[in-house]
Amino acid sequence: MAMNILVTGGAGFIGSNFVHYMLKAHPDYNLIDLDLLTYAGNLHNFDDIKNESHHIFIHGDIRNAQLVDYLFKTYDFDAVVNFAAESHVDRSILHPEIFVQTNVEGTVNLLQTARKYGIKKYLQVSTDEVYGSLGKEGYFNEESPLAPNSPYSASKAAADLETRAFYETYGLNINITRTSNNYGPYQFPEKLIPLMVTNGMTGGNLPIYGDGENIRDWLYVEDHGRAIDLVLHQGKPGEIYNVGGHNEKTNNQIVDLIVENLGLSKDRIKYVKDRLGHDRRYAIDPSKIKRELGWEPTIMFDKGIIKTIDWYKEHEDWWKPLKSKAALK
Repeated sequence: MAMNILVTGGAGFIGSNFVHYMLKAHPDYNLIDLDLLTYAGNLHNFDDIKNESHHIFIHGDIRNAQLVDYLFKTYDFDAVVNFAAESHVDRSILHPEIFVQTNVEGTVNLLQTARKYGIKKYLQVSTDEVYGSLGKEGYFNEESPLAPNSPYSASKAAADLETRAFYETYGLNINITRTSNNYGPYQFPEKLIPLMVTNGMTGGNLPIYGDGENIRDWLYVEDHGRAIDLVLHQGKPGEIYNVGGHNEKTNNQIVDLIVENLGLSKDRIKYVKDRLGHDRRYAIDPSKIKRELGWEPTIMFDKGIIKTIDWYKEHEDWWKPLKSKAALK
């Protein structure tokens, strides 16, 4: 049965990859894409689907109650998938208020409107950063306490709690997904992998925070899209699902791979002052989504990182205009 889905933040990195995935997986679905087009939103992410009739782009803010209400009334949505968020930790340290406005107030506006119109499923896309920092061993699971350490992750944790509250208080059918670090096409070049690849290609230094031994669990973005698709259709009401790749790498390991692939000198690597609130390690246990919904990653890191580097090599026209906007150069 065809669905009408509101995708918020669909012009961003993970959102646009999800749109591409869903148009292939469910060609009869209608995706109405609401995005404010802040610095990280990019309509060029849709150049290859600009004539796709099942994808409708609308420029607007999830905090705009009048606009959001109009869209719900006009398109009779079956579901909402909320990617819309300010997401860069460095920027949250400089302007935490912006993150509260978009990530918390915007989410509550969507939840209020979804409840008003009796939406069948509301899916909040979140992050493993809400759990805080891990030691050298162990994994976060869905029962781990929330302990965010940056204004960004605190705003996402608050949005998650509001989402949970709408299930407990009003009975809204919600799910929350929390993902590990994503990588792949269309990622804004302030994030680690595209920053290093694009700096490597343009002659810049490769800046690494602190000692470079911070550890992240890396997941290819298309595998994340498949997980969201499964949760959207099969997730149990009120449940949280962690989505991880079981692929831990230090920042040093990631940069070394990129240096080797691009044939660069390691002298280009420059260690810079560590950022505030920089969590040491993230790692999440995705066994619940595997057990209940049958999901597991299909693109392993050794292949995914090559696919990603090759994409940036082949799409200089996409990322070169964005370099001046990146937080780190």
